[in-house]
Amino acid sequence: MRHKGLRIAFAVLATAAVWLAAREIVGQWHTFRASGAHLTPRWSWLALSSAIVLLAYAILVETWRRMVRAWDAELPWMDAARIWFISNLGRYLPGKVWQIGAMGVMAQEAGVSVVAATGSALVINLVNLLAGFGLVLVTGAEFFEARGAALVLAVLLVGGIVLAPRLVPLFGTIAGRILRRPIEVPRLPDRAVWLASVGCLAAWILYGVAFQVFVAAMLGSAPGRTSSYIAAFTGSYLAGYIALFAPGGIGVREGSLIFALGRFGLALPGAAGVISVSSRLWLTVLEVLPGLAFLAVDALRRRKRPPSPP
Repeated sequence: MRHKGLRIAFAVLATAAVWLAAREIVGQWHTFRASGAHLTPRWSWLALSSAIVLLAYAILVETWRRMVRAWDAELPWMDAARIWFISNLGRYLPGKVWQIGAMGVMAQEAGVSVVAATGSALVINLVNLLAGFGLVLVTGAEFFEARGAALVLAVLLVGGIVLAPRLVPLFGTIAGRILRRPIEVPRLPDRAVWLASVGCLAAWILYGVAFQVFVAAMLGSAPGRTSSYIAAFTGSYLAGYIALFAPGGIGVREGSLIFALGRFGLALPGAAGVISVSSRLWLTVLEVLPGLAFLAVDALRRRKRPPSPP
């Protein structure tokens, strides 16, 4: 009964996430049309940009798989991709816990232990955030008023990643005291966290490169350094992510990106607004479509499955 209840609850949450994501795509499209912008995108460059983003997704999936393996669990790549993309729909629900919670529940259903499922989901998200902030501080350091302080903070973030394997068991102990029940989280090997850091950094860099290619596809050219595009995209994405009140970071990410594009001298205000809205539409489609595809495959498998005997 508990297992069935979890499935029903997850189905309801997934339906809500898909509906909200679809509503956001439609809303962004209407906003783009209302802006009066007329673009003639270079479709070959847009396809290249999309391929780079999908490569970043594949790296993140593999990084999470190796994180799960560090807890002596195994997850086939396609199962990991299915869990990753479907749980990713949870970011369109208010709050940020749904994505992590769905990832943990689905991993358990795939045979991964509670500790490995929950711990890997928490650690990969923590490392991803720290790596992203550190990358922004390094790639955009020259545009901060206090460049020295930005670099020092970047070093501190790197130190946080290095100490993460020792901090995770401590967090488990603190949570156990709060819940008044023993929660033992095995110490994560240093190599696993460093590998996760490399994977997350590679993904963020690829996102930034893809964004630069996207700008070139939309506007015909993308002046400026690649590091500036990486800083602008990563910073705006993280701003939307930490805004707990905004499903999918809507509004916050766009405003931050417009500011960053102007700050880095990458686009004039009018062009920055068009890029902000069109890139949100582009990324939302790339984030949602894989999850919807896996949900459709799951639905087909359930329909083909023979009925249980009475």
